[in-house]
Amino acid sequence: MACDRMLVRFGYVAMSVFVENASPSRTMTATYFKKLDDREAAVRRLERLAAENIHNCLRLLRHNVGHDIHVFRFSSKIIPLYGHEMLSDWDPFPVLAGDFAELGDYVKQHEMRVSFHPDHFTVLSTPRPEVLASSRHTLDYHVRMLEAMGLDERARLNIHIGGTYGDREKALVRFCDQFTAMDDRLKRRITLENDDKTYTALETLQVCEQLRVPMVLDLHHHMVNGDGEPAVRLWPRILDTWRKSPYAPDSLPPKIHISSPKNDKEPRAHADYVELGDILPFLRDVAAMTPQLDVMIEAKRKDDALLRLIDDLKTVDGIELVDQSSVLIRA
Repeated sequence: MACDRMLVRFGYVAMSVFVENASPSRTMTATYFKKLDDREAAVRRLERLAAENIHNCLRLLRHNVGHDIHVFRFSSKIIPLYGHEMLSDWDPFPVLAGDFAELGDYVKQHEMRVSFHPDHFTVLSTPRPEVLASSRHTLDYHVRMLEAMGLDERARLNIHIGGTYGDREKALVRFCDQFTAMDDRLKRRITLENDDKTYTALETLQVCEQLRVPMVLDLHHHMVNGDGEPAVRLWPRILDTWRKSPYAPDSLPPKIHISSPKNDKEPRAHADYVELGDILPFLRDVAAMTPQLDVMIEAKRKDDALLRLIDDLKTVDGIELVDQSSVLIRA
């Protein structure tokens, strides 16, 4: 489908450098929890911390509305110590139901695109049953948060394929088998992303095509762990993973991740800001085939990096500012 211009919306991850005292991931260490004599009081303290974290998420979203930021990734650490073995009998969701509902209502009211990115211990390619069980529990936890917010399947969990465990082909087969065996409730929320050390964009794309799961292209990861294939050549197939997936609502535009290398010695680390040259050529290359694209900025300076990138983009010929975080790019 040919387009004369592409709408690009930029978002950022979890924390703002401008909003003070608004951490969405305040926690308590397991060591400290164990030292508390009154377990019930300790659990209540965890629930208060979680409620504060949810409230701070809401503060961040209000800040985002003030800057027209429509795309945001929540911290995975909203509920401290959830999933820890010493708290296996603890279900904080009933207590937090009202807080999560308020957060979700705000997301829906302002038509935001939100997501989670479970940590690197969430690996469905693992050969170890206990790691697989833990990974499924982590995915369930994230889905429960989205469900508690009342958000539909436009709100996603983004994960990597995982490790190769000495045999990358066998690990890929295991990933596909273990993904397929999961409950549809989890599968419908997942997108897959290429990583910076193991599975390339092409390998991830092939898995996405097999499983009919949408793919999130990470341009920085592709830069440091490429397969010799320019990202733009893969893009029509990546677009199809969004258009043809039973796990992607029709209203959900494709999404990519961007960041710039910290320096030549640490090319995989994220820089404070995004260099225009690391994103603009790709955006221009795909504009004619992509009506809308959402871009998650993974720079160290969070929303500051977003606003600086917008300042850079609006000086470029052929780019029109839509609002404080979105642009139109002529094909």
